[in-house]
Amino acid sequence: MSDPPISMPSRPEPRADLVVTDSPMPADIAVISDALDRFNIERTGIDDRRPLAVLVRDPETQQVIGGLTGRTSLGLFFVDLFFLPPGLRGSGLGGEILRQAENEARVRGCRAAVLYTITFQAPGFYRKHGWRLLGEVPCDPPGAGRVFMTKELAAETGSV
Repeated sequence: MSDPPISMPSRPEPRADLVVTDSPMPADIAVISDALDRFNIERTGIDDRRPLAVLVRDPETQQVIGGLTGRTSLGLFFVDLFFLPPGLRGSGLGGEILRQAENEARVRGCRAAVLYTITFQAPGFYRKHGWRLLGEVPCDPPGAGRVFMTKELAAETGSV
């Protein structure tokens, strides 16, 4: 003889409207980011999330023309965006930007850094500066891939 089926207590179905968009408002993004940040703080007791940027400005106009943006949180440095105009590439400026960002991350207590780039962007640049491959996921155009990389920061000794 088999046991009778166990019925699970019914839960009210959550009520929410879903909106798919390619143009979320900055305030909407802030709601999600702030809520996730509060969740992380509640779970870890650590409130250390901060933006990090190294900006490149045109010396005449003082307008930003490139640089690196990212953030530090929970002992990690995340590189989000890194761009230099073609005329500034190959001069050592990119390496200096990366060095300054990594040093600031160390000052903030980060032990490691993570980023992703694309095979046609800059994986060789990052390897040259001590980053190593975590993995690659194919993307478009055919033959290209998103390259996920990491670098240990705590072990490095450099000017801070």
